[in-house]
Amino acid sequence: MRRLLAVPLIATTVLVATADAADAARRQGLVPFKTCGALVDEARDEAQDAPVPFRGPMMGAGSSVLSPRAEYAKPDESKLAFPEAATAVSGSVSDSATGSSDVESSTTNVQEAGIDEPDLVKAVGGKLFVIAGKELWALDATGPTTRVLGKLDLGATGGTLLIEGNRALVMFPRQYAAPSVRPDVGSGPRADVAIMVAPSGPSRLTEVDLTDPAAMKLLRTMEVPGDLVTARLTDGTARIVFNSAAGLEGSAAGTAAVATPVDGISAKAARKLRTSSFVPRTKLTSNVTGRTFRRSLVRCPEVRHPVVPAGTDLLTVLSVDLRKGLFNIDRDAILGSAQVVYASAGALYVASSADADVQTPADVPARPRTQIHRFDTSVRDQTTYAESGSVPGYVLGQYSLGEHKGALRVASTEEPSWVRTAANAEANESQSSVTVLKPDAGKLAQVGQVTGLGKTERIYAARFIGDVGYLVTFRQTDPLYTLDLSDPSKPKVAGELKITGYSAYLHPVGDGLLLGIGQDASEQGRTQGAAISLFDVADARAPKLLARKQFAQYSRSAVEDDPHAFLWWAPTKLALVPTLSFGNPAGGAISGGIASGVRVDRASGLTDVGSAYHGPEWDHPQIVRSVVVGSRVFTMSDIGVQAGRLTDLGAEGWMPWVTG
Repeated sequence: MRRLLAVPLIATTVLVATADAADAARRQGLVPFKTCGALVDEARDEAQDAPVPFRGPMMGAGSSVLSPRAEYAKPDESKLAFPEAATAVSGSVSDSATGSSDVESSTTNVQEAGIDEPDLVKAVGGKLFVIAGKELWALDATGPTTRVLGKLDLGATGGTLLIEGNRALVMFPRQYAAPSVRPDVGSGPRADVAIMVAPSGPSRLTEVDLTDPAAMKLLRTMEVPGDLVTARLTDGTARIVFNSAAGLEGSAAGTAAVATPVDGISAKAARKLRTSSFVPRTKLTSNVTGRTFRRSLVRCPEVRHPVVPAGTDLLTVLSVDLRKGLFNIDRDAILGSAQVVYASAGALYVASSADADVQTPADVPARPRTQIHRFDTSVRDQTTYAESGSVPGYVLGQYSLGEHKGALRVASTEEPSWVRTAANAEANESQSSVTVLKPDAGKLAQVGQVTGLGKTERIYAARFIGDVGYLVTFRQTDPLYTLDLSDPSKPKVAGELKITGYSAYLHPVGDGLLLGIGQDASEQGRTQGAAISLFDVADARAPKLLARKQFAQYSRSAVEDDPHAFLWWAPTKLALVPTLSFGNPAGGAISGGIASGVRVDRASGLTDVGSAYHGPEWDHPQIVRSVVVGSRVFTMSDIGVQAGRLTDLGAEGWMPWVTG
């Protein structure tokens, strides 16, 4: 049979999700393979139906990077420079990397308290550990002058960081490069294909010893074939999610990847596929013992599969006890893919769409569905597949999911079918829903749902807090919905507020207040520039807009794509929002990378505190992270890190990212 593969001009392959509810229910029961032979037999059959795969880089929250530049522009603040490591540090520091400190500091902006997420910077014990380019920097931020304690060459770019005790886990996605050779695909209609960037090499996990920040050490490195999706850290255990595509690429040695609407591989080619074609092998290199270990990513009996075949991708969760190191890993996997990951205190949820068998326009799903897999994480250093369910449409990101009292709430949008037929004409209108799922007899069963939200619009932001949910949909105006979720079997809309613009990220700040970061817009839906909105949601039945502040015209905030870029400092009620402006014809606004401080208060609304500035528009040094340590705020961009006063963000120190 034939499958159609939609290929956008950027990012990655789009898979059509399963539509039929009955078929979705059949897919929800996952069972383990008894032998490698059983796994290979099913995967071979699927490979003959699957299109030649393309795997682009996984994007989403946490996708910002700090990429130091050979040349940088900055206002003349050389007198503010941090001391260099060679003069500031002699020998090792007296305390450990995560030693106790009375200095208060902010942490990564995470979705759930107590569950850490990978980030570019971590503040621990008055020290800052920052990944800039290929290097891990250690800064002492406790004294009146910030000191560079040390740097470590990580050997790769694009890494993110988790820290437990004196150990760091640095995670690197696969590197991508444009193809050097265009593959010969012959002539005719199938020659008109999209040539995408091709993956080069595996994803990497690197374990670092932080005991002496002046002499950090690479302990172990694991290479994992496949795409790194994301990770979560709970009680010392990091759970890292990977997508591994079967070895079916139609190009040699990764020189190029081709996405084309063709049938799968031939039966003859399928017979040549072995276990290693579907279950890749990892490579662990230990600098502690000097040894190298190779093994399968998972054992075949650790792989589960749906009753209805779901492709040849392998979704793997590696559980790493960071108190012991990379050599101590628990593994669990299913045949499927991962796009969105959410973690609660006792579970890890992975959401993914599944490909649909399409031979004629009539086969195109009218209402796609998204599969959600739940993994039990109640045992500290283990992860066990529990059950699966599905919701209509697609989910925007991790904040579209939230667990409370054992019930998972999922916000999703159903888009119109991309092929209009008489059969789906009535359903050919977008709408959003919130579905409540609970574990029941081996499945994530639907126990309640509210639907019909934001018709003709799509979800731009969602947040679940206790018994209340918040949802933003947008096309021309921004309805903010408040949802009463106190009864999981009867979720309902409590209130609705229609305003111009939209919020792409929602953040609770206490006292019945909710912040929204997004864009202001005209009545016609034309965006005007980045904005922060303050909502009164104390009465869920009557949400109100208390204040809104628009930043520079034509500006945009990194928070829209990466909530880790947002800083909320509760002790002083300070919100710090980074923006990048590309000019203002009306004049009067700074162009370039800025982090604006805004004081939040029910009575006074939103009050300007000050701003940190990293350079002019033409240099585009977008500020992507802000961290509070003691009485100072540290802002970071591609060109360097600036220390500023917490009271007004005025600059007190500056240091460029000097590599080497």
